Amino acid sequence: MKILFVHQNFPGQFLHLAPALAARGHDCRALTDAVNQRQTAIQTWRYKHQPEKVDPVATRLGRNYTTMSDRGVTVARACLQLRDREGYVPDVIVGHSGWGETLFLKEVWPEANLLVYAEFYYKGRGADVGFDPEFNPASFDQVMIAQGRTAHLGQALTHADRGLSPTHWQASTYPPALRAMIDVIFDGVDTRALRPDPQAELTLPGGPTLRAGDEVLTFVNRNLEPYRGYHIFLRALPAVLKARPEARVVIVGGDEVSYGAAPKNGKGWKQIFLNEVRDRIDLSRVHFAGKLPYADFTRLMQISRVHAYLTYPFVLSWSMVEAMAAGALVVGSRVAPVEEVIRHGENGLLVDFFDIPAWSDTLIAALEDPARFAPLREAARHTVIQRYDLTTVCLPRLVALVESLAPVIGPN
Repeated sequence: MKILFVHQNFPGQFLHLAPALAARGHDCRALTDAVNQRQTAIQTWRYKHQPEKVDPVATRLGRNYTTMSDRGVTVARACLQLRDREGYVPDVIVGHSGWGETLFLKEVWPEANLLVYAEFYYKGRGADVGFDPEFNPASFDQVMIAQGRTAHLGQALTHADRGLSPTHWQASTYPPALRAMIDVIFDGVDTRALRPDPQAELTLPGGPTLRAGDEVLTFVNRNLEPYRGYHIFLRALPAVLKARPEARVVIVGGDEVSYGAAPKNGKGWKQIFLNEVRDRIDLSRVHFAGKLPYADFTRLMQISRVHAYLTYPFVLSWSMVEAMAAGALVVGSRVAPVEEVIRHGENGLLVDFFDIPAWSDTLIAALEDPARFAPLREAARHTVIQRYDLTTVCLPRLVALVESLAPVIGPN
């Protein structure tokens, strides 16, 4: 088959799927934004998108759809050129619906089957909106705004042939009629690369060398922000560091905003919450590592004695499952997407997102007696191998799903 991957940051979620399909003899190509300069073995075309500034007064609740559909138009025009100038017609298109790129692809190639990555459907209630009253107070306006943000997501799936979500909870955010179109298959974790290593060590930039067996507490996110519980974690640290004088804390993540709103005072969330607790913590034992290369992240997870993972009810982070695969004890927030993977007291520990004293107590106990929690670490890795392993579970299912969309060839 001719398979086209469409993702503004390709390979994104298709990092393993595209090469696997190419290895099976399919002609795999990709289309991505020109600002994305990541190089892969997949032949890649690039489109140039120059979004016009959206007037929020004129567009009101439609401003999100305006932004996403404008990108969709850019991508559709690029695809028209591929069709008309190069004669390119894919059999299957695999694209992420989050940025509007797939909205009009069936208008260009009606004969192609379209699989969209349906990562999350915004909800006014029962998910991230209104979950944290400190930064996202519940209001009817917020409910309407969230519903308004779903317009392009619903349209994308309505015009697709199938959808794909990584977790059951994320798929459940879609309305029932759309949920029926979605297959649930996790992206996959390479448990051969992410595995316990008693010899692992890592020298932090400008910091100490850490080794497996050291008393290390880790916190990892793409960016340090309320959506991923950075504020709760830092507020729990003073008690943890006081009780565990040998513990070191490694915090991985940038100082930008991936989800939610930016601070209104111009400072980054990282500094705002650090300033809140800096007088009550030993900063010589708290290491901000920024954004680590993946190999360093892997070693850090192999070293980590306890890994704290907090999130609003939202998209589940790969890093949590990867930490479990590497043998870290994960202490997670008790919200539905985390509970889908972690069972309290069996393969990890769960704490109410907002209960700061409970976070401190749980992290202290886990750091203090690693032997007590060794069975949970082993069970966590077993969970990942059984349910989320890349080569034996997820990738075969993903490949089968794409190949099931092969066009049916009728009789001559």
